[in-house]
Amino acid sequence: MATTMNPLSTLANGQPSGDPGSAQELRYGNTNGGLVALSDVQLVEVLAHFARERIPERTVHAKAAGAFGEFEVLADISDLTDADFLTGVGKKTKLLTRISTVGGEKGSSDTVRDVRGWATKFYTAEGVHDFVFNDLPVFFIRDPIKFPSMNRSHKKNPRTNTADAAMFWDYHVNNPEGIHALMHLFGQRGIPASLRNINGFSVHTYSLNRADGSYVYVKWHYRPDEGIKTMDGDTALRLAGTDPDYLTKDLFNAIEKGDFPTWSVYIQVIKPEEVENAPVDIFDDTYTWPFDKYPLRLVGRITLNKNPDNYFQDIEQACFSPSNMVPGIGPSADPVLQARMFSYPDAQRYRVGPNYFQLPPNRPHNAVYAPYVRDGPSTMNGNYGGDPDYIRSELRPVRLSNRSQTPMPGKLSGHTTAFSTSVTDKDFVQARELWEIICNEPNGKKQFLHSIIPTIKDLPSTLQKRVIDYLGRVDQGLKEALQQGVSSQ
Repeated sequence: MATTMNPLSTLANGQPSGDPGSAQELRYGNTNGGLVALSDVQLVEVLAHFARERIPERTVHAKAAGAFGEFEVLADISDLTDADFLTGVGKKTKLLTRISTVGGEKGSSDTVRDVRGWATKFYTAEGVHDFVFNDLPVFFIRDPIKFPSMNRSHKKNPRTNTADAAMFWDYHVNNPEGIHALMHLFGQRGIPASLRNINGFSVHTYSLNRADGSYVYVKWHYRPDEGIKTMDGDTALRLAGTDPDYLTKDLFNAIEKGDFPTWSVYIQVIKPEEVENAPVDIFDDTYTWPFDKYPLRLVGRITLNKNPDNYFQDIEQACFSPSNMVPGIGPSADPVLQARMFSYPDAQRYRVGPNYFQLPPNRPHNAVYAPYVRDGPSTMNGNYGGDPDYIRSELRPVRLSNRSQTPMPGKLSGHTTAFSTSVTDKDFVQARELWEIICNEPNGKKQFLHSIIPTIKDLPSTLQKRVIDYLGRVDQGLKEALQQGVSSQ
């Protein structure tokens, strides 16, 4: 990095450059024609690097905004966990966050109707801890093997390379457990007015634990201190064409001028002995937990206060995974969470490389000694010198921690079998409750229908009927409104 106001122009190896805008050529008379020299290292270096300066974009969550900030503990939850960064009122931990759309490519508009992914990396004293949340409280699937199929159905048709509502609805009517998430998606919160005014939800159930073996199950919530703000579909459509980076710029500009957005962080708590009689399956990510039975408990506050110095270095190369956990926090028996704990770091090894933890945004702020993870491309951490690269060496003894494992709480029993969840009327209960809330909001029903009918009206007739019947399982009045809206188009 340059340290003076007028840095000396050089090549990548440090060799001074006489003129970075020129190339060595065998000139053709007094014309602008000529033959370039292969020996011109500067020309070759610039052209060769240009063809390699992109890394594979994320298959999902490609378009995003990002920022640095801090997390501050506001309440004592030491009765639930002894995680270092959650212990001690007033303790602050640096963090990096990335808020993204899901389906669109990197150059797509960020005001489209879509789920927003929200990844947060906490640089704790015990290692990096990642939360990979969404702005909707539930997910579209609860069988992990459906993850690729669901995401493909929300992207482009493999033949036309264009968005395809028939693909979208064909998937969902045949995998109906996502009805609750769909009702949220087409509701008013399907498009935020600002990334500074969205919720964050863990969606999955996590566990909090202590060294004494005690544990509880929790769901995490980020709530914007300035409240939720949403955008109507017509405004979003206009901005998609005139200002496709609207939400990204809004977040950047707010932070740049010192208007730092904040979110209060809460948890809902379920004790192990309450699981069996809970009103919902707490390991099913298509359900929310009722607040009247499991109220929000304050944990802390997130503040975003610094923009990236360089987007590619700080945000594009940032690698998040729900498998990055620190002592005191653990997973649960949610199969989709467990699958993501494999899938996400695997994607980062492909996208950025096996040594992505050595890059600035991913590097832990505490000391790391992992000599069994070494070598490979782009190693830049000294590669542990001559230390042994095998376990239980007496030549270089290591200290061990009794909190090193991320525990899976509870006892599991049963037999291994192929399993796929089934859908019952119970899966439509929370969607029906959400529809009632939507209908009681100002213009809620009107905006919902305005958002969803255009995606249905041009479907093949058989599929259109199935979609309307599917949504009709939420509420008969919704079915009738959809039938009327489609026929009048």
